[in-house]
Amino acid sequence: MSLVAWVVVMTAVAGVGGTGLGGVVGAVLKKNSDKAVSLLLSFAGGVMLSIVCFDLIESALHPDNGSSVNIFIIICGILLGYGVVFLLNYWIDRSTNHEVGHIDSSHPKTADDLNELIHSDHFEEHRKKNSVHDLLIGGIVMACAIALHNLPEGMVIGASFASGSGSTDAFTGTGLIMAIVIGLHNVPEGLAVSVPLVAGGMKRGRAVLTTALTGIPTILGALIGYFLGMTGPLMLALSLSFASGAMLYVVFGELLPESILMWKSKAPALAAVIGIITGLLIANW
Repeated sequence: MSLVAWVVVMTAVAGVGGTGLGGVVGAVLKKNSDKAVSLLLSFAGGVMLSIVCFDLIESALHPDNGSSVNIFIIICGILLGYGVVFLLNYWIDRSTNHEVGHIDSSHPKTADDLNELIHSDHFEEHRKKNSVHDLLIGGIVMACAIALHNLPEGMVIGASFASGSGSTDAFTGTGLIMAIVIGLHNVPEGLAVSVPLVAGGMKRGRAVLTTALTGIPTILGALIGYFLGMTGPLMLALSLSFASGAMLYVVFGELLPESILMWKSKAPALAAVIGIITGLLIANW
């Protein structure tokens, strides 16, 4: 199997398979084990943060085992990746907030509830209108919101495989590790998506399929990250730094807030620290 095919297969398992598995669990249980999901999300966030800081950014600084890239280029790439995902999330928030009745001048337009963060509240508002057109709009917006961070996650996987393409561990190095970690975090993410869909009356099979399809952008992101990274050391550095910035937003803007909203205790913080230590061990294995 070629490395490109391996990238597609592993990304599909992590993206579509991870969210789909979470969707199956959510559809079968019909309820969410908030504490367990919270710990998984914060642990995965800690691992991702550690891999980004101790592996991906280091690889971006030295993309060709000897050559080095100006640190300010790496910083610009990180800020660009973070900024792009932030602006996309901001656009979706602006498009969905006005649909939800309780958000007004006296209520801060921030995600202080899990349903707001994953935009299932927007879907529910459209569902109440009992219109196929409204359901379609609500479903598309919610799917886009959930799938949004899957694109940069895919870029992380693709760029990670590209960074190891010249070594003997191209199939088993950082790329595979990132695919596993991202797949792990996609399981509770998929569970969080499918539960409100099933509770809202959607058939289980359709809810699972909808949830799994939100992982498809991961594959596209992986191909983009991989081919950009293969064009040369500078593009590999930019791809890795852009993906790192995007993942930093996913960790601090998605995973950790979700975990805290699901279980407001000190335990998610401990799980995140354990995840950081685990990622450090993985990066230096």
